Amino acid sequence: MPPPNPPPVLSEADVALLRDVRNLFPAISRELGKRIVGQQELVRDLFVALLAQGNCLMIGVPGLAKTLIIRTLAECLDLDFRRIQFTPDLMPGDILGSEILEETDGGKRAFRFVPGPLFGQLVLADEINRTPPKTQAALLEAMQERRVTVAGVTHQLRAPFFVLATQNPIEQEGTYPLPEAQLDRFMFCLHVGYPSRADEVQVLLRTTSPGEEKPAVILTGEKIIALQNAIRAIPVPQSVAEYAVGLVCATRPGNGDTHEQVARYVRWGAGPRASQYLALAGKVYAVLAGRFNVAREDIAAAAPLVLRHRLIVNYRAEADGVTTDSIVAAILGKN
Repeated sequence: MPPPNPPPVLSEADVALLRDVRNLFPAISRELGKRIVGQQELVRDLFVALLAQGNCLMIGVPGLAKTLIIRTLAECLDLDFRRIQFTPDLMPGDILGSEILEETDGGKRAFRFVPGPLFGQLVLADEINRTPPKTQAALLEAMQERRVTVAGVTHQLRAPFFVLATQNPIEQEGTYPLPEAQLDRFMFCLHVGYPSRADEVQVLLRTTSPGEEKPAVILTGEKIIALQNAIRAIPVPQSVAEYAVGLVCATRPGNGDTHEQVARYVRWGAGPRASQYLALAGKVYAVLAGRFNVAREDIAAAAPLVLRHRLIVNYRAEADGVTTDSIVAAILGKN
């Protein structure tokens, strides 16, 4: 009798698709390079999240081309791009859409649903922490289930669907911290740093010169969906699955595998969704390395991006200047 949940098996078609990934990433990186200087690591992480069907939270000061990277990526992928500027007066209906009453051809009146900007494929939630929790919560169903419910009616979002949110770490006045339930829906938390001196010189020269190259389309929505399905078909060895779950369990205070820094500085650790995201990201990292098997090093590479925003530290950590990144690094060192 076959097991209730047989392990995934890669078909020949899946293997052919995945072999092409190592060529697709350099091509996308090259096209983004027509507008973006540097930020190669950020581009790679966005590409990994794309194939793993994950949303991303990008944190960085203004002027680091976060919006430009996302808009250019949408052009390379031929996806419907929508930008939502989050403000304190933004309401859920402003992003989900609403029903309007209109007169039909027969002289009767009926409600018609008008989709909001969330009905794109690659949605930029710009400065997401500037809008109240009520509007932030409107994204939860869309980010997790790729659908929204308005006036009791469920509307399916067009696949592929991604939310890439930005956040300014400097200004805290007039902002609303993201609730943990929403943070958990982001697969990666990406820190966008300053460019190097040489890169900044190139940025200056490009942005003060006439003309701009248009990036070519490298991927379509249909092929992205096929790649995502092929990625999910990659099996995860039992030992690697146990390693991923062990890392997540080690972030939880009171657990038998708790690291001493976790016991001292962490109030709440990561939940089961972190283990799932570690496995999915590990699959993509393996494919980028030319392998169809997930190894421990693939899980370790994804761990900082997956775990850093899922750990809730206490006041002692803030007083001692301990960050979630340093705690994750300590856990990885022990495991």
